[in-house]
Amino acid sequence: MDKLLDEAASLEIATQIGSKAKKPFDNAYEAVLASEGGVYAQGFLVIKRKSYQLLEHAWIEIDSRIVDPNLPHLTKKPEQMWYFTAQTFTVKKLKRIIEESKEDYPEDDPLPIYGDAPYEYYGEVMLGGKEYLSAYELAAAKYQELNQSNVENN
Repeated sequence: MDKLLDEAASLEIATQIGSKAKKPFDNAYEAVLASEGGVYAQGFLVIKRKSYQLLEHAWIEIDSRIVDPNLPHLTKKPEQMWYFTAQTFTVKKLKRIIEESKEDYPEDDPLPIYGDAPYEYYGEVMLGGKEYLSAYELAAAKYQELNQSNVENN
């Protein structure tokens, strides 16, 4: 993780947009629309709960900071969260992709965004292109490392 989580900005934007639990992609979309200079980021989050979990997730990035509007619904300890960015979108590009998705696939939710085909696969879940797979592999390695050390320390 080369960018640091800005806890104060995350809580502020979450309040501003009325962040909802279990809606990371929608919350990130609303947050990027409400922010200045932010980009929508999508990828994976490894988070400490009872054990470590690997989640597909979305947040926004502003300069060298991660602003996560989902923070109130997660752990509030930034040192127990690792973000792995697969792709980012400017507000202009994000709006265009969502408009196209709604036209082409009106019955489907336009978020998350998986990019252009060809897609890579793992298990039964479809991912985006190679950058999405790379972010997943990095997150999965961190997840395994943390859970292994968790088992060894218990």
